[in-house]
Parts: sequence; structure tokens; C-alpha cells
Amino acid sequence: MQPTTRLKKPAGSRNEILTVGAGDRVYESTKLGAVFDMLINHGVPADVVLRDVNIPHQEVHSPQTRISLTQLMTICQNALRLSTDRHLAYRIGASVHVSTYGMFGYAILCCPDFRKAMDFAMRYHALAAPLATIEFSEDKADARWTIEPNLHAVAESALYRFVTEMQIGIHISLMRDIMGPTFTPSEIGLAYPQASDFGLPQDQIGCPVRFEQPANQIVFRSQWLDRSADLGNKTTYPTIVALCDDLLGDLKLRIGIAGKIRAVLLRDIANPPSFEAIAKLLDVNDRSLRRQLRQQGFSFRGLRDELRTQIALKYLRHTTLANEDIALALGFSDAANFRRAFHRWTNKAPSDIRGE
Repeated sequence: MQPTTRLKKPAGSRNEILTVGAGDRVYESTKLGAVFDMLINHGVPADVVLRDVNIPHQEVHSPQTRISLTQLMTICQNALRLSTDRHLAYRIGASVHVSTYGMFGYAILCCPDFRKAMDFAMRYHALAAPLATIEFSEDKADARWTIEPNLHAVAESALYRFVTEMQIGIHISLMRDIMGPTFTPSEIGLAYPQASDFGLPQDQIGCPVRFEQPANQIVFRSQWLDRSADLGNKTTYPTIVALCDDLLGDLKLRIGIAGKIRAVLLRDIANPPSFEAIAKLLDVNDRSLRRQLRQQGFSFRGLRDELRTQIALKYLRHTTLANEDIALALGFSDAANFRRAFHRWTNKAPSDIRGE
């Protein structure tokens, strides 16, 4: 059975869990690209860096590329094998900045205060190809990020340490991006013993590193969170959060049984197979398939309409196709039926979208 990662959804649906298969290609390639670039800069040939990753080097930085956790773990394993840089994992993490995270990063910058930024980063972490689960907590004196690598890394000691130290590098880099370059943790706690092959560069972190602690943690003074968020914007923030909610919705469409049905429907959205035909194709009985869809919060009709809506919006916004042609592409008998369906989906007319 394929390993899975369980990701909590953001506020408003905190108890819902997204179950992402390790092989599901649903994430942007930001972190994979950071590992790739660092090894290329060390003189490693691209085909060697990407061995068994199954991505052409031309597509590593493409905004259309989607990767799986398996691919991300594979390139991390390649990095462990190919580099002798003791601080490689941290350096890779430190090369990741808010600007590389797209809408997720922009939302962090727009948070009106730093506590909201910490909360946002935790709740929307699913958008950032999560190598680890992260939790933020605070008491009167100290705040801390707790980091636990995903199950895919636990079985291999070196990979566990690599992922932990890479994630610490990412966190410190992002904190310095939003709080200023002088941000310095009070201490780093690591759950494993000190090793000789690689480790954290204490001079770059600027704080003590303690080993064999109860958890992997970045600890810093709560006073850092009281500072003014100079780049925060109370007006822009809710708009960006709404866009991130849309991105999470798209992520949900790509995973689990809904993702498999979505892939089948996209093969020919104009002549989509029936629910029964898809169940047979996926080798699942009808009742079980409906139950699995319901557990993800979908119905078959709702999933099909969601895809049709997305495709219709792309046609309307980015092409000059007539409504009749869009209707045909989506499987409607005529433009009038398409217009009625589109109004039902969006509460707008197609002409409203063209005029936006």
C-alpha cells in the first residue's frame, strides 16, 4: 500500500484531513528546485541530480510542474549521496525565501501581524510540499516551531536528519524575510544525537544547538512577535487568504479517489464516462466509490461540475472561443444549456467573466 501524508485543512474546517499519497503529483516544485539548484552549483550534472526523480531538468522550475513527496524524498536522498558539504541541508533550506513560495509566500508577507503570520504558515503548510509536520506554540517568554519529518523519512536516520535540518533552514530563512535579517533563535533543539557526517552551521544560525532533546524545535523569544509587521496589509490579506483557500481546494481535487476520478474525467470532459463506468475502470464497486468520495467531501456530480467550471473559466478568460464552441468542448448540446449550467455553477453569466 502506498504511504500517505495526513494534512490538516485550515480554519473553518480544522477537523478535516487531507490524505495525500506519497506518489500523488500535487505539489509545486519549489523545494525540489532548491535542492536541484544547490547541487548544480556544486558542479553535479543535472541528470545525476535527478536520477530516479523522473522529471526532465527543463521542467524543474516550470510553474506547471507538479511533484510528489516520493520525488522530493528521492532528490533529498540523491543530495545525501552526492555532496560532502556538511551543511548542505541547512544551506538548501536557507536558499528558500518567501518570494519562491508564490501566493503562499505573499500571504505570509501580507499578514497584518507576526502572530497571524505564524498561524497562517502552520495552517496552510499543505501548499508548500510539506516534508515535515510543523506546529507553532507560544508561552509568556518563548515561542517555538516544532518540526517532525514525514513518515517517509523516519525509517532512514540520515534522511530524517537531512529533512529536519533543511526544514530548520527554511524556517529561519522565512522568519528573517518577514521579521528582518537580525532574527535569531534562542536555541535549536534536535531529537537525535550529534553526528559527524553533516549538521547545522552554528555560526549562521547564531544560537546554541542542543541534541537528544524531546523534539526538533526552533525556540525564539516571544518579543519578536510583538514587533510591527511593516509589510503587512489588512486590506490585501483577506483577498490573498481566499486565493490560498482556492489553491487548497485545487489540491484536494488532485488527491485520493477524487483525484483519480478527476484524472479520468479530464481525459474527455466533453464525453465523460458514467459513475458506474469509472467505478469499473478503477476496480471499485459503486457503493465503496461513493463512500470514499463522500469521505473527501465530494459527490460525483459536484466533482464533474467543479472541473467543468474550472475549464469554462479558463476558456472564457484566456481565449476568444465563442460560447457555442465552449459548450461543445464541455459536452453541452448548445450554448443556451451551457449558459444555464454556468450560471448555476457561478451565479454569473459567461459574458460577466469575459468583462472582468
